[in-house]
Amino acid sequence: MFPAPFYFSKFFMRHPYPLAVHLFFFQNNQVLLLRRFNTGYEDGNYSVPAGHVEAGESATQCAIREAREEAGVELNPQHVVFAQVMHRKSDDERVNFFFVITQWRGEITNAEPHKCDDLSWHPLDALPHNMIPYVRHALSQIQNEITFSELGWED
Repeated sequence: MFPAPFYFSKFFMRHPYPLAVHLFFFQNNQVLLLRRFNTGYEDGNYSVPAGHVEAGESATQCAIREAREEAGVELNPQHVVFAQVMHRKSDDERVNFFFVITQWRGEITNAEPHKCDDLSWHPLDALPHNMIPYVRHALSQIQNEITFSELGWED
């Protein structure tokens, strides 16, 4: 048995990393991007449909929920394909899961116009300049079939 101070040392401290899921929809060499609006985070910049994993929810369940809430489409779990996980540091530490959506039901539509003022397809070779950097990084990693990355730890 270890002495009590060992149990309470920094070694055993755990960080409550926010977990987020990001969805890459592709079609005809284009990616679906949304421009954030009125959210207080990265407003005016492009991202992909995404959201935080809620308590008691798996990453895949989160992806299915976010696709419905943000893009108005339904997903089957087998069409939510893991592509990348990123451990990143910005103001805090985060773990982001990135999935490629291989098939969906329904027509993609802006289901949250109060949080998104543009939801549209963008050519992979002409992405908007105002794309959130870590999302651009993840897309590049996915295109190069790299499944793990770390970002923001260069100190």
